[in-house]
Amino acid sequence: MSMTDAETSAVHVRADLSAVPAYRQGRSAASTAARPTFKISSNENPYPPLPSVRDAVAAALATINRYPESAASALTARIADEFDVDSANIVFGAGSVEVISQLIRATSSPGDEVLYAWRSFEAYPMLVRTAGAVPVEVPLSADHRHDLSRMRAAVTERTRLIIVCNPNNPTGATVGADELAAFLDSVPTHIPVLIDEAYVHFNRRADTAVGMDEFRRRPNVVVAHTFSKAYGLAGMRVGFAIAPEHLAAAMRKMAVPFGVTTLAQTAALASLDARAELQQRVNALVAERERVVAALIERGMQVPETETNFIWFPFGERTDHAADVFEQHGLIVRAFPGDGLRATVAESEANTRMIGAATELLSR
Repeated sequence: MSMTDAETSAVHVRADLSAVPAYRQGRSAASTAARPTFKISSNENPYPPLPSVRDAVAAALATINRYPESAASALTARIADEFDVDSANIVFGAGSVEVISQLIRATSSPGDEVLYAWRSFEAYPMLVRTAGAVPVEVPLSADHRHDLSRMRAAVTERTRLIIVCNPNNPTGATVGADELAAFLDSVPTHIPVLIDEAYVHFNRRADTAVGMDEFRRRPNVVVAHTFSKAYGLAGMRVGFAIAPEHLAAAMRKMAVPFGVTTLAQTAALASLDARAELQQRVNALVAERERVVAALIERGMQVPETETNFIWFPFGERTDHAADVFEQHGLIVRAFPGDGLRATVAESEANTRMIGAATELLSR
């Protein structure tokens, strides 16, 4: 016997979930042979897997009847060697978003505050609210950067975690080394600070803040990285954090058992072995980013700083209209109504169309 709608709606769920925003995946692009459409809404790497990575994953398929090794021993040892840290400092998750979720739940109880800039990674408020904590969103500066002075002023006795996204998603702006150091100097050391470096491989700013530098100097800094962007493993879901040992141990208690699959671990190791080839792809994407930015500036558009694999267009109230224009050019972008849209640097043709769409909007 099936339940009625009334009976179903009476089943208890947490009342506070009504305030949790649902994560919106970038919608797929509908293409035709005559005119391909490009999905540039999710900051995915446009290149297919390297043959060596694909072959390693194919070889591992024979073991998928078994659970993955939760400790990810081989990958842990490799990351520990890469970053010159102890294996006890390393925590893995199904993408860096899951690692961040672990950190939020390990540090924050219901009613505690998690502080971050806004607009920033759109999963932050979702993760904070599902942990029962309170998101404290500090507006970005006029140039779309972290306003660290205002963030420090927003710290209270209830603050349990601070997140700094560098470079920032979705605006692409960076935090300088000196300004981050000064900010961390002012934060009480019992409050952990997460440096989310999902886009670190695309960052060419000479004086950028480097999360690992601060991790080595301070007892309360955590650094998060992902294999989804530069390494092109968005479909494999593997990310990691480097954290103080006691905090890393607490994060592991929050991890989903067997969350990082054997295939993901295999692909990550193979990607680290193929770093030189992957770096060539990153360099090519950075060169395309610079080509697009230079073309837009030449046409008179003010383009915010970007040290990522995407470009932020702060169209404000024109955002929905702008997204429609991009779609007319065969581009599916990520729109944040009232703020702006984010467009991923992708295939060369897509990037050229991005220039055309933005130029059309500039002329209106």
